[in-house]
Amino acid sequence: MHIGLIGGIGPAATDFYHRGLVKRHAASGIPLDLTIAYANAPTMSHNMADKRPDRQAEIFAGLVHRLKAAGAAAAAVTSMGGHFCIKELEAISPLPLINGLDPVDAHLRSRKLKKVAIIGTRTVMESRLYGKIASAEVLAPEGDEVGQVHRCYVTMAQSGHVAEEQRKTFFAAGRKLCGERGAEAVMLGGTDLFLAFVGHDAGFPVIDCADLHVEAIYKKSSA
Repeated sequence: MHIGLIGGIGPAATDFYHRGLVKRHAASGIPLDLTIAYANAPTMSHNMADKRPDRQAEIFAGLVHRLKAAGAAAAAVTSMGGHFCIKELEAISPLPLINGLDPVDAHLRSRKLKKVAIIGTRTVMESRLYGKIASAEVLAPEGDEVGQVHRCYVTMAQSGHVAEEQRKTFFAAGRKLCGERGAEAVMLGGTDLFLAFVGHDAGFPVIDCADLHVEAIYKKSSA
């Protein structure tokens, strides 16, 4: 199946999805048929801050129209943060969407986890992944730590690189959520968080939401 991706919402995030799909398709011997349309990350950040999912959904829908014209049969948003408008986008999208939130809840249910934590953008954290997790209690950083994690994440996502201080901020938040508040694992609710976590021992179990989404896209594209 020809898959269309909405990318550009962080250079590293787009690369993460692309590489993940290339790797899976190469391993299975199934050719990858893919088109990527680029969104504007700062514009999306402004719409998130202004609480305007409707406005962002219209922008994404325009990109999905372009993907459809290119031959795509389904589309996906390559960003957990970008899912803040997924409900609004599903209502107007000209193509079926491969939602990134459902695979996360299914994964938690399969592992029978009862209490998990999340880090990412302020919107992701405050909404507990947009309220889409039904199988477990979701914890998030509190107080000033919410702003610290958010700022570190946005700066990292826009640059495509992680600084050591940013990594320390994410790891400290995760250790507190697990060690002091009883989370069984920390969900990486921001696609670009792989920059900070891959190749490093955070000291707590991690669930990469974006990787679960990539797997769901692969299964759809290879069906």
